[in-house]
Amino acid sequence: MTPEDFYKALQEEGFNLSQQQKDQFQRYFELLVEWNEKINLTAITDKNDVYLKHFYDSLAPVLQGHIKNQDIRLLDIGAGAGFPSLPMKILCPKLEVTIIDSLNKRINFLNLLADELQLSGVHFYHGRAEDFGQDKSFRAQFDVVTARAVARLQILSELTIPFLKVGGQLIALKAAAADEELAEAKNALNLLFAKPILNDNYHLPNGDGRHITIVEKKKETPNKYPRRAGMPNKKPL
Repeated sequence: MTPEDFYKALQEEGFNLSQQQKDQFQRYFELLVEWNEKINLTAITDKNDVYLKHFYDSLAPVLQGHIKNQDIRLLDIGAGAGFPSLPMKILCPKLEVTIIDSLNKRINFLNLLADELQLSGVHFYHGRAEDFGQDKSFRAQFDVVTARAVARLQILSELTIPFLKVGGQLIALKAAAADEELAEAKNALNLLFAKPILNDNYHLPNGDGRHITIVEKKKETPNKYPRRAGMPNKKPL
């Protein structure tokens, strides 16, 4: 997907990018490739692939109408180089985006990226989701939590749902169908008082299959979740 194909595809979905937005995506690509030589951010560095498999793919929640350009607090867990939240922030500038990542080198990249792209309303924190999930400044503070290819839903739910307000949504983006994951996560979702409201397949313009699962928080998360760092992976709910 060339940048021009990217602009055209978004235009067909009702999003006409300004020159500033086009420049932001271009600079994002340049910095991604430049920093990828210093720290491992992505295995995808070909320009057309970045525009398709990182930029366009990250925009699925917006293109499908699950996230709109409005003042909501969005947390991205395990965002790595900023996917999916920062492409969504470029497209929807009113979003307030927070990223938590366990590797400080990636946080350094994100801070530089935000400065270069002149993004406001973005916040980056170094640490583990399990620790921040027990912090009152973060717990139950977000309208949406996104996670792209981070962990199986049984684990991911404990890492993300404590951050949501009641009625907030976890939007999980994956490369493969998640029916089996949803079934194995049933107990975890029950314990965390959350319920799946969407489990759907879709395709990128090149035909690659993708999957989106949306889970809604129905009641306050019990205080014991998330458990201490490492436990959700070692002993999933």
